[in-house]
Amino acid sequence: MLIAQINKEAKGAVIPALDPEFVPAVLWDRIFKEKAVKSGKAKTIALAVERNPHSISICKTTVFGNPDADELAANVRHVERLVKTLLWVKGGHKVTVSDKQIADALAGIYCAGGERDFDFRMMAKIYSAPMEIVYADEANFPKNIEPSQPLGRHLDGCRIGFDLGGSDRKCAAVKDGEVVFTEEIPWDPYFQKDPEYHRDGINDTLKRAASHLPRVDAIGGSSAGVYVNNRVRLASLFRGVPEENFESQVKDLFLDLAKEWKVPFEVVNDGEVTALAGSMDMNANCVLGVSMGTSMAGGYVNRDGNITDWLNELAFVPVDYRNNAPADEWSGDLGCGVQYFSQQGVARLAEKAGIPFSKEIPFPVRLKEIQKMFEAGDQRCKPIFEAIGICFGYTIARYFDIYDVEKLLILGRVTSGKGGDVILEDARKVLDKVFPELSRKIEFSIPDEKGRRHGQAVAAASLPMI
Repeated sequence: MLIAQINKEAKGAVIPALDPEFVPAVLWDRIFKEKAVKSGKAKTIALAVERNPHSISICKTTVFGNPDADELAANVRHVERLVKTLLWVKGGHKVTVSDKQIADALAGIYCAGGERDFDFRMMAKIYSAPMEIVYADEANFPKNIEPSQPLGRHLDGCRIGFDLGGSDRKCAAVKDGEVVFTEEIPWDPYFQKDPEYHRDGINDTLKRAASHLPRVDAIGGSSAGVYVNNRVRLASLFRGVPEENFESQVKDLFLDLAKEWKVPFEVVNDGEVTALAGSMDMNANCVLGVSMGTSMAGGYVNRDGNITDWLNELAFVPVDYRNNAPADEWSGDLGCGVQYFSQQGVARLAEKAGIPFSKEIPFPVRLKEIQKMFEAGDQRCKPIFEAIGICFGYTIARYFDIYDVEKLLILGRVTSGKGGDVILEDARKVLDKVFPELSRKIEFSIPDEKGRRHGQAVAAASLPMI
């Protein structure tokens, strides 16, 4: 079969020792397009992902025209993975495809009870509109509309910034741009059913930071998930809360906290704050921020220094196209970023490296232990971080297909210590060897140790305007 042939050919020139079957998405797509062109049957199709009538992203790609059964299966595989990527990078509840055969096939995949039921339900929830995949010809195809707006960069007054992760809550107290206090407190929010656990934990963090300031003028926060006007639309931190309690006690949680503190209060996706932190630190725009922590977060600052209304939920973006890739425990999909660039990825690779852990040991504890062992000279740990770096190098090239980016900021708990240095070194090796034309264009940036852990909280403090 054509798909199996592409899978075989798409192995990279640099192979991670602990993940030798890894099939980089970027190479799979390039080989697929090359085969379509060489067949003499190639044609260009367009995809549109619509967030609302005033925010639509267009993407064009190459497929086989007049395909036989084998080529049609490869077309659907290529476009389905691309649609999945676009949904979680740019977001949208309506996908328009300019090829009817492919549109019909995708409509049977992204539907209730379909293979992508999770994505189908989540996009409907995020955008409060049914998700659909439809066909449109060139004459009736949507137009590209990409709005953007400024974010943060306010440092006047006494501010609190917080960052909510799956294993800890970080905070920073900032006075006229100077950081006077930072702290992180362990917690375990993922499977807590009572929303009061989350509310009490967040309030505790705010009070700890406030005790180091003469007053509180503004509060800004970041957290994994999707937030619209400070309302929680989708967030892994609250995945344990029953749906009926989510609507009544979680959705407006941050609006309620704003009323309690009686100051300007703003919460956004942690990926956006990652990118903002990088843009502020480097005094530059065109920045993609990637945080490798409990999950995987992304954020983007464009050439104008603004953010878009994209989702940038890189944890759900497919990076490995092999048939037996590891499954995301939330969505069930295979080969998504969270299984490679997060604490879960480290835990998965640790077993392959001959460092077994009991299943009862939480991922954050496993990560800390691996990092501690590596710092102490245990060389069994090095291939773990090498594998992450190699896979990340290929994935950076994939991001170039989607983002206009010049500077890449990497942070998060996984990048702490010597392991973070190995990740960046091996990612750069992949770019230098396999994608030299891209390697020359991109500049890596990684904060110092404190910045890696607390940079998001500090940037979050700058979100509200006083």
